[in-house]
Amino acid sequence: MAKIKTNYICSECGYETGRWLGKCPSCGSYNTINEESTQRLKPSSAGYFAAAETLDQIKTLSDERVKTNIEELDRVLGGGLVQGSLTLIGGDPGIGKSTLILQICQSLGDKGKKILYVSGEESSQQIKMRAQRLGITTNKLLLLCETNLDIALNAAVDIKPDVLVIDSVQTMFTEEVSSAPGSVTQVRECCSKLMRLGKGNNISVFIIGHVTKDGSLAGPRVLEHMVDTVLYFEGERMASYRILRAVKNRFGSTNEIGVFEMLENGLKQIKNPSEYMLSGRPIGAAGSVATCSIEGTRPILTEVQALVNYTTFNMPRRMATGMDFNRVILLIAVLEKIAGFQLGSYDSYVNLAGGIKIGEPALDLAVVSAIVSSYKKIPIDAETLIFGEVGLTGEVRAVSMAEKRVLEALKLGFKTMIIPKDNMRQIKAGKDVKLLGIKSLSELLNIIL
Repeated sequence: MAKIKTNYICSECGYETGRWLGKCPSCGSYNTINEESTQRLKPSSAGYFAAAETLDQIKTLSDERVKTNIEELDRVLGGGLVQGSLTLIGGDPGIGKSTLILQICQSLGDKGKKILYVSGEESSQQIKMRAQRLGITTNKLLLLCETNLDIALNAAVDIKPDVLVIDSVQTMFTEEVSSAPGSVTQVRECCSKLMRLGKGNNISVFIIGHVTKDGSLAGPRVLEHMVDTVLYFEGERMASYRILRAVKNRFGSTNEIGVFEMLENGLKQIKNPSEYMLSGRPIGAAGSVATCSIEGTRPILTEVQALVNYTTFNMPRRMATGMDFNRVILLIAVLEKIAGFQLGSYDSYVNLAGGIKIGEPALDLAVVSAIVSSYKKIPIDAETLIFGEVGLTGEVRAVSMAEKRVLEALKLGFKTMIIPKDNMRQIKAGKDVKLLGIKSLSELLNIIL
């Protein structure tokens, strides 16, 4: 019988030690070292031999990618699903991970692909009820409710599916490890077995993972290193929109996003998110400015809203929703220093309408414009788009993909655009648009005031 070994493992990064520690020496997290008793089978003493190959000897698959016919998903995956790939999908409970997976199963089933869905959280009756609500009718979908990964892998070898779905990896366990399901050792070993099955049999594997309270994927960090693609499903539970974001992709661009809307009968693609984000925008209201950000390779128009209100308290309140709070504080300080605005007696609230979260500095100029507009109670023309980065001395810096931003704004009818002057030479727009290039905040204030 194999010897039982007790280790202390960090739940954040997988660091192992022989004793308990309050702080992980590897990742610096506190109170994440947990005791785990593991028991492994004794490995075979037979020798292993592998033959190395040159690039010329390796044969590639003719149909390397499979289109899921869900354009927003194909965009995030880099053009389609790669055979033999491991895709990890994470998100908050109830955000729509299982709904997305079932709609993927329907699309792939219509293309003749066989799918094995292994659920460790729901019964087959529960999955069928949700499938009926979503209109899933494919007969290529096979359900298996099992938490023992070894049994699920044996079934996959017999069925030989094109796609394997594991929902979720935290509920699975292997008998080779004696620790509880969801522990660091179990999650790492289960992912390793799934990787060997997928790579060895050209089976595309979807793994659904839980997330922690801070939004990161639960389990050891090595879980994200082992898989080929990591997708985060984001969005407020009370809002209807959902964003599928790629944070790792060995077969395509990272930071690419797909936008969906959660409806009663499932997720609906939003092929024009700019129009969706600007819907309901007030016309002629002070503190409202349209801007454009780049997510991956896609330009998205959003509305920046600001509310500057006089306060009788000694400490003015600052709040930012959808963007970096410290960045907003910095821009307010630049306005006070460069423009001489006395914002120390005013509460300042900045919000990205639609609930989207953007960390790009190209929003700086729009944030400054919205704050000035609300402070002076002067509306900015609804057909004006503003983007650019603002430095600490009040200079306006160039941003990337400026021409793509301008072309996206033209599609939605914007006539005037205030942009960094250094980006002017990169843009070849027609006569239908008025481009105003600026180099400093003083030039911006002269235009909008």
